[in-house]
Amino acid sequence: MRRTVYDEDHESFRQTLRAFIQAEVVPYYDEWFTEGIVPRALYAKLADLGLFGISVPEAYGGAGLDSHKFYAIQFEETSRAGVSFGASGAHVLLALPYIKMLGTEDQKKRYLPKFVTGEEMWALAMTEPGTGSDLAGMRSSAKLSEDGSHYVLNGAKTFITGGVHADRVIVAARTSPPKEDDRRFGISLFAVGTHSEGYSVGRKLDKLGLRTSDTAELSFEDVKVPVDDLLGEEDLGFTYLGKNLPSERWGIAHGAYAQARAAVRFAQEYVEQRIIFGKPVASFQNTKFELAACKAEVDAAEAVTDRALEALDAGELTAAEAASAKLFCTEVAHRVIDRCLQLHGGYGFINEYPIARLYADNRVNRIYGGTSEVMKTIIAKDMGL
Repeated sequence: MRRTVYDEDHESFRQTLRAFIQAEVVPYYDEWFTEGIVPRALYAKLADLGLFGISVPEAYGGAGLDSHKFYAIQFEETSRAGVSFGASGAHVLLALPYIKMLGTEDQKKRYLPKFVTGEEMWALAMTEPGTGSDLAGMRSSAKLSEDGSHYVLNGAKTFITGGVHADRVIVAARTSPPKEDDRRFGISLFAVGTHSEGYSVGRKLDKLGLRTSDTAELSFEDVKVPVDDLLGEEDLGFTYLGKNLPSERWGIAHGAYAQARAAVRFAQEYVEQRIIFGKPVASFQNTKFELAACKAEVDAAEAVTDRALEALDAGELTAAEAASAKLFCTEVAHRVIDRCLQLHGGYGFINEYPIARLYADNRVNRIYGGTSEVMKTIIAKDMGL
């Protein structure tokens, strides 16, 4: 079936991006994979390509294109090549929406030009040791100084994507105790400079997958955050976090779909070339049936995520619909990538082959952005159950 979500401009962007990946990423990716992080210089190149400013208003140096379709193409092209752009997704898909949604005119003038050029890389810090999906249970605190000029931030965060390279991090912290009937009240968001005294980056976490995307532990000891770096209103941070979740969950869904589609491509290329018992592995009926079943599942995931993409761009994607797309696409990707790895035999277990890296990278999709169990809870609630 012909896809209808992209037009000629999108496809032209795809070709430009594909050429960039082949020239600037593929030749060096094995080295980055071994080191467990991409070089900061890659972000400068992504900025020069215009990837950081796609949805930033023109007044602040961006292109002003209010669409997620260009990001969708990035998911598809990086997966197709078996590479990633490190933690750039946290910069654009996690942090930027809060700057655009909550930033004052002064804040946007201060933050966005450096955001677009990659001079300042951003990350988002919500999760804390021991809280997981229960964000209302966070213990990091930010207390207003007696003279009202700054907040004093204390606490710790973990699993922070982009935490090593970040120059600013949007940190969620308690500014007031929770209400008896509302545990979510009292959380605020701050744009914290990572070079502030008392701010420290702990371990770069050694992950199963997403090896080139730096993930860090952060700690704050009496960090002074100017009141001018409070994003939105005090105590309403949890409400703001909830507003961006549909977009974040669509991103995970589309990324998972792109990984599944790439897995089928990798598997087909492998079985067509691999000879066993004097014949290509692709000639066996089991191989054909396995790939055909995987292709059917990928087609279904494509339909789901494309529909969600159109709804997201129209401002109509609900929390339950985003949860449904994430649940379906991540579960499909899990099944498809596993079956495609099996078709590689022992070579599928070797990191030299992109299917092995995909297998490891894909696993977190059913955890971050809300676990599959949380997605089921959201969907069930929307059903009135």
